[in-house]
Amino acid sequence: MSKLDIGSLEALCAIADHGGVTRAAARLALSQSAVSHKIKRLEASLGCALLDRTSSTSVFTREGEKLLIYGRRILALHDEALLSLTKQALHGKIRLGMTEDVTNAGLARILGRFMRLYPEVRVHTITGQSLRIEDQLEEGMLDIGVFQLFENRVQTSDTMLFKEPLFWIKSPDLQLDYKKPVPFLAFDDECFYREWAMDAKHHREVNLETILTCSSTSGILSGVSSGLGVALISKRHVRPEFEVINEPFPSPPTVATVVRSGGQCRSSSVAALRASIVDELGIDERSGQSRGRQ
Repeated sequence: MSKLDIGSLEALCAIADHGGVTRAAARLALSQSAVSHKIKRLEASLGCALLDRTSSTSVFTREGEKLLIYGRRILALHDEALLSLTKQALHGKIRLGMTEDVTNAGLARILGRFMRLYPEVRVHTITGQSLRIEDQLEEGMLDIGVFQLFENRVQTSDTMLFKEPLFWIKSPDLQLDYKKPVPFLAFDDECFYREWAMDAKHHREVNLETILTCSSTSGILSGVSSGLGVALISKRHVRPEFEVINEPFPSPPTVATVVRSGGQCRSSSVAALRASIVDELGIDERSGQSRGRQ
């Protein structure tokens, strides 16, 4: 019976995560030929092609896509086993990026418990907009990120904590005249909500005019309550006193909150923190509901 080599599975997942053999090799600190050899050895062992080499980009075959799913599960269990059985206390520094929404969802409580369990691990946390956190993960400036993105941009290596729809909202006291620019309360320039909302191709009958820019959710909600304008807000922030607007506004995409590890960050400390976040905030597969959300 064929055996699956951990190193080869790491190479396979890296190709998927980073868009090709060359980038995977750079991430794994291996030569391109070494990564290619690992994949060929895996193919020879299984008796099937995993990559479509007729394509100019790294496209997985059907068998490759299937193995990728199993490979991620195997690597996750491999890391979990090492973490569970290791005799060494966890130590080191973790650079964590998270959004304001995630902080309010209970992550601060999780971090407090984690640091009490692992006092030798230092967690340096920054709070910022999702696009910035995603960039910092790619640049190697963060080890873990907990942030939002549109559901269609979730990567196979991400762990989805929960997802929710977006809504256009306003105060019932605000009367809109669609012949004039509609006052829009927006998050700052690094917010992907705002990028999508201001994309002209989404609007045929609505002309948005940004009259307030604020990085704080509470600030946006206060502006809506005061009747300053409309806003694009996730479901958890829609209050009973707000009016949800449908037509003629475009229907927004679904937003997912994910946990993502950066680059080669597969240390025991990072794996332990990621597992703690997922266990507390992740979706309960039996109920379909998010665990630990208040």
